Amino acid sequence: MPDQTFLTTDELSARIKYDARTIRNQLKDSVLLEGVHYFRPFGGRKILYIWETIERDMKKVRPVTSIDIPMSSGGMCRV
Repeated sequence: MPDQTFLTTDELSARIKYDARTIRNQLKDSVLLEGVHYFRPFGGRKILYIWETIERDMKKVRPVTSIDIPMSSGGMCRV
């Protein structure tokens, strides 16, 4: 993991201009995936986000044909 930037939820919130609560409740585990976009150091409760991976994936263009269906759990189903 050369030169990766690890951010807390509050630091990520400031960078992407989303409320920290939105990151925790809506983006985490639906858009931001454990092992890809974040990890829990030493198996603890604290979460560190990997900025370079998030920045890369934020810039990806999704196909126009996809449809987002809101789920009752707060996540999204992409069809």
